[in-house]
Amino acid sequence: MNLNPFADLPAFVQKEMEKINEKIAPFMKKASKFALFSFPLIVLSIMNLAILIFAAPYEENMLITIIIYAIMGAVGMALSKESKIRRKEAEKVSIDYIINRIKQSEFATEQMKQKYISLIKEKPITAMQRFTEFLQDERRRSLY
Repeated sequence: MNLNPFADLPAFVQKEMEKINEKIAPFMKKASKFALFSFPLIVLSIMNLAILIFAAPYEENMLITIIIYAIMGAVGMALSKESKIRRKEAEKVSIDYIINRIKQSEFATEQMKQKYISLIKEKPITAMQRFTEFLQDERRRSLY
């Protein structure tokens, strides 16, 4: 099992991907922590609320327990939302890095730079693929 997702890429592309990973690592670490804690909180609160509301007989102190589980669910959902926000920040940082790297290229023509930048801005989901293509085109130009 290969743990490096960039192992099949050429060394010059791997180097750039590692730089991107260094920039987004803090965001992804926090996003992972938030997601890790949010899921159990949400599941636990939903299961217990469902049991309390639909299956358990009504008791006077039940309202406090329902409120506690509702708060747990709300905290879990807030952590989940924060995780999504951190992931979007990581995506923005990586796209900003890619665009700046393309702009700073010494070997690419202005037309080539604009082409790749506009492709990345139009479809950010394909940014890594387009960046890899750019790096390969840049490499070919630098060898001539």
